[in-house]
Amino acid sequence: MGLTERAIELLGEATSALPGGGEARPGQVEMSTAVAEAIKHSGHLIVAAGTGTGKSLAYLAPVVASGQRTVIATATKALQDQLANKELPHLQKVSSRPFEWAVLKGRNNYACRQRVNEAANDKQQALAGLKDSVEEEVERLVEWADTTVTGDRAELDFEPSPAAWSAVSVTSRECPGRSKCPAGEVCLAEAARTRAAEADVVVINTHLLGIDVLTKGAVLPDYQILVVDEAHQLEDVITSTCGTSLTGGRFNAFARSVAAILDSVEVTDALEDVGALLSNALEPLVGQRINPGDHPDLISALSIGRARVDETVRHLKKIPKGDNADANARKERAVQAATALQGELVGLDDVGDDDVVWVEQSFNNATLRVAPLDVGKVLKPDLWEDRIAILTSATIPDAMAAALGMDVDSHKFLDVGSPFDYANQGLLYCAQHLPEPRSPNYEEQVLPHLEELILAAGGATLALFTSWRMMDAAADHLVPRMPWPVRTQRDLPKAALIEEFLENPESILLATMGFWQGIDIPGASLSLVTIDRLPFPRPDDPLLEARREHAGRMAFRTVDLARATTLLAQGAGRLIRTATDEGVVAVLDGRLATKKSYRWDFINALPPFTRTSDPKVAMDRLRQTREARGGEAAG
Repeated sequence: MGLTERAIELLGEATSALPGGGEARPGQVEMSTAVAEAIKHSGHLIVAAGTGTGKSLAYLAPVVASGQRTVIATATKALQDQLANKELPHLQKVSSRPFEWAVLKGRNNYACRQRVNEAANDKQQALAGLKDSVEEEVERLVEWADTTVTGDRAELDFEPSPAAWSAVSVTSRECPGRSKCPAGEVCLAEAARTRAAEADVVVINTHLLGIDVLTKGAVLPDYQILVVDEAHQLEDVITSTCGTSLTGGRFNAFARSVAAILDSVEVTDALEDVGALLSNALEPLVGQRINPGDHPDLISALSIGRARVDETVRHLKKIPKGDNADANARKERAVQAATALQGELVGLDDVGDDDVVWVEQSFNNATLRVAPLDVGKVLKPDLWEDRIAILTSATIPDAMAAALGMDVDSHKFLDVGSPFDYANQGLLYCAQHLPEPRSPNYEEQVLPHLEELILAAGGATLALFTSWRMMDAAADHLVPRMPWPVRTQRDLPKAALIEEFLENPESILLATMGFWQGIDIPGASLSLVTIDRLPFPRPDDPLLEARREHAGRMAFRTVDLARATTLLAQGAGRLIRTATDEGVVAVLDGRLATKKSYRWDFINALPPFTRTSDPKVAMDRLRQTREARGGEAAG
């Protein structure tokens, strides 16, 4: 029996063993067959697999049947958890071919045994400067660390504050490695890497894939097959992980770690001074694409920073190794952090024509950013040439393969569609009568219309916005007018908001870009998805500005339109998640109906809903959907 036959047999066993006996999905079988053929012929495959296809099992079955080590990279924690807690354990039970799987995350996702020991052995030293509430959290984390097997933060039954988690974990920038750490032999992150090295299937997040590319394979074990799920996000993730991000606060944090080791106010003050110099040099440049050499204050701050980090390392290395293992460990972490900072500062000297340098505001800090202009040049030699790659998502931009550095003749493309009856389950409504978003009276007209739609739906609404400002304006308008709960993205953590929304079918959730993709709200809780405007990227984004220049006359189509159509499709895709879901996607931007130059690009990227621009048709459909789910008439 060949690989394709084994894969389809395993897929059949897996689906028939699902609760209720599963169901036949032609698109799933077609995708699984194509993945098996790609593995068999050592080729690359890009698959557009609409919602409901069952794409996870479609690629897992041939991967497991092949017996080759596979890395699966996902862009969201929700999908990672689905694979680890549901799909792989299920497949493991029905597979006649034994296989092992493991989840591997970045180092700072695991508790550090050494940091935990320090917190337990010398509470005053380890928790210096922390608030009482944070100290209480750390004590809970120390107790948990004594019993956990994996040390994975995801196992916690509470969400620790960043300060508390930082007290019991380390980043890759700080960790000196197993051989130099007193707790190296019981390191939880290293144990996770060992499990991954022994596994047949390794599940990671896409950021870790980017770090592995950046470090030339230093993070992941050798593997033959790469599956990238939610592949439409790969370019952005690689952009962020394969670049540099530097703030003045980085020097301040380094100074604090050094202060716990060196009894030298002069050294720590000198580092903090550099932090202030860098912040002051960056602040006037926020929002600009820059050539660092054109800004003497910035070059001076970076040069002084390198000198002072070098001087700090010399001081640290003069500290003799003593009998206190915790003190020795703190010193090694400080040296490692300094080495990482030195490397980034030196790397700024090597910025070339293939890099984009800009300054952005991030968490109230002016941040120097460097990123590759062309991600494809980064990925082509390190991902596509030495292994089989399967890329899949519900939405695949036309320009994705080229942007990722895949040659036209190096891959095949397949669209298996979706099993859902979108034409009957959903209605796409474009509010053509509203003014364009740039119009001065757009907001005063769109908010009352949004209110009308939500009242017709009886709540059960996910309202998506392209800006925080518009979300807040909608909240101000709706909260006093709605008879149902209105929540915004500011109110609770994402997971808690989704859980609350699912439990209250009449509630209304207002959210920005973080909720356009990667969330799943099936059933009666969601009958209406609204989108305030077509999600074109900002024209003044420095990185995209550089990519537009690079793309030349094709810039709008390959940069702006590709991103906007994909994101709109992702947002609209929140509505229909099962074969029984029904409702309306309302786009409150008339350009979807009027802009002949690109309207069909958007429409063709969306599921094949029935379409209307008549508000009465949309309202009637919402009322019908409300009645079908048992809602009361609008008051």
